[in-house]
Amino acid sequence: MHGIIKPQSSQDAAGELWTDKLRGWAYRNKWFVLLVLLPTLLVAIYYYLLASDQYQSEAHFIVRTADSAPMPSGGFSQLLGLGGGASQSRSEAMSVNDYLDSQQAVNLLNQRTNLVERLRRPEADIATRLWFAEPTPEMLMRYYRKKVDVRFNQETGITTLRVRTFRPEDSYTVINQLLAMGEERVNLLNRRSQTDALKTARRQLAEAEQGLLDVQSKLTVFRQERGDLDPERSGTAQLGLVTTLQAQLTNARAQLNAMQGIITPSSPQYVATAARVRALEAQVAGQTGKLTNGGGAIAARLGNYQDLQIRQQFAAKRYEVAAANLEKARDTAMKQQLYIVRVVDPNLPVKSEYPERGKILLTLFLSLMIAYGIGWLLVAGVREHSL
Repeated sequence: MHGIIKPQSSQDAAGELWTDKLRGWAYRNKWFVLLVLLPTLLVAIYYYLLASDQYQSEAHFIVRTADSAPMPSGGFSQLLGLGGGASQSRSEAMSVNDYLDSQQAVNLLNQRTNLVERLRRPEADIATRLWFAEPTPEMLMRYYRKKVDVRFNQETGITTLRVRTFRPEDSYTVINQLLAMGEERVNLLNRRSQTDALKTARRQLAEAEQGLLDVQSKLTVFRQERGDLDPERSGTAQLGLVTTLQAQLTNARAQLNAMQGIITPSSPQYVATAARVRALEAQVAGQTGKLTNGGGAIAARLGNYQDLQIRQQFAAKRYEVAAANLEKARDTAMKQQLYIVRVVDPNLPVKSEYPERGKILLTLFLSLMIAYGIGWLLVAGVREHSL
């Protein structure tokens, strides 16, 4: 008994026809399939089925001084020479950025946030996660630079900080810690700069103060040894006494001269006046000797005292200048204090933006297409010349 042959439906026939056409096209373009379509398909399977989502948090900040805002370092302002005021801020900003991208920052970040654990989350795929639980510092540094991007804009002076991890809260925690570390670094730079700026001024002030104390000590010793609190006043009083005595001596001599020829030298009045003249002469000679004669004379003491006074005035002036320089240095150091201004605060990611699956696939497909097209042209050219 013969079997009954059922008529094939139109849908099955169309499906088989489409399959045959597809197979024929694939066979005729097997190199295109192997070199372009198959790699693109494998990459698509990995990124859409296996690759883990990654969440990025971003922040913007600038480093500026207390007395001036950073200015653009390029463009029209640089052409006019207006960017010099921000050179220090730019250099300090670059130093902060360099620190955030250094091994020292990675080690400190790992200690504070357990960075290794955050980069080895269970949901992370094996291709993008940190492979070792105890990586070497160099290995951790290389992986860190793949996940953390510190970029400085020369035109605006703004630093952009991006952190990408496998959980939103991890990215948010890490980027906030990095900003805190950057602020700590700026504070350290401020302390060093202030210490260096004030060191010389403080040393000069200490030297001036010691010099003033030395002179004052010598003045005290001089007064104690001479038994005279103020040799200048003592000299003025002594000079006044000598002047008075000389005036009295002049009057007495005038009286004595007037008596000559009028009364006899043996008269009591003449004898008394002559005795008074001799007494005044002796007093004038004695008091004048106190002013000028010997090492203990008032003139000698007054010269030493005035020398010490001049030194004291000079030391006091030097101390005033040193104190003013210290205040000026402190004020300058305060104006040059650096601090971080957050232009954009870190965000807590909600949606995964990485990996950029569509962009990666499109780039890969176009690149393979271009490479395939170039290869096809080369092969076609070789075949044409071989015929």
